[in-house]
Amino acid sequence: MPLVHPQFNPIALQLGPLAIHWYGLTYLAAFGLFLWLANRQVAKPWHAAAGWTRRDVDDLLFFGVLGVVLGGRLGYVLFYKPAFYLEHPLDALKVWEGGMSFHGGLLGVIVAMILFARLRGRRFFEVTDLIAPCVPTGLGAGRIGNFINGELWGRQAPADLPWAMVFPQAHEAVPVARHPSQIYQLIGEGVFLFLLLWFYARAPRRTGQVSGLFLIGYGAQRFVTEFFREPDSFLGYRALNLSQGQWLSVPMIVAGIAIWAWASRKKGA
Repeated sequence: MPLVHPQFNPIALQLGPLAIHWYGLTYLAAFGLFLWLANRQVAKPWHAAAGWTRRDVDDLLFFGVLGVVLGGRLGYVLFYKPAFYLEHPLDALKVWEGGMSFHGGLLGVIVAMILFARLRGRRFFEVTDLIAPCVPTGLGAGRIGNFINGELWGRQAPADLPWAMVFPQAHEAVPVARHPSQIYQLIGEGVFLFLLLWFYARAPRRTGQVSGLFLIGYGAQRFVTEFFREPDSFLGYRALNLSQGQWLSVPMIVAGIAIWAWASRKKGA
């Protein structure tokens, strides 16, 4: 028999009219983990010698949050439901109803980091190399939120898969055992990617190499884990029977390889 999703209450804490959702808490956890890890990053000798301080980390978080929220929402509107939001433009402001895109959030963070770099007189890849190893734990926290909410479930799983799970949120006439793809993505982008980048960045690297590896690592694991995730019902499969998430990951991998190769051929840091 397959497992059944535990049906967590999405509200973690109710204080009168104020409801604190688990998903909101995962965002707070993501930001807290970023602060802790980024402060460890700036304490490394080569970052400290470059003038990085804890105050920079606080400012990076501020810029990053703006990039994630604005870019993530705009990316969802443009990449996933452009026709709907063209007809209902005010609904694009209803972020409390859900709908965020990682790829849009990434673009938002890139714009925010470009602005930060210009304001501080730093090179763009110097900034992104610092923050890249601090991002995966936040991504993993978000996947925990997805699992608690019982959303973004996986494709149909083999009947004998021990961890196959039924998601009542799917509202299927005949319940289907599915892959718990949120957990797969938690392992891929939250654990594997963190370990890869954190250990790679333990030693000084050429400017741009850590950023390039982030794009390669995230794009590759997202491409693979998407094979186990049910595509959004309003999108289905795209060309070559791939999902929207997979097609958005391809340019990430290509860009990451190009950046890493370019950085590796540069002289000096």
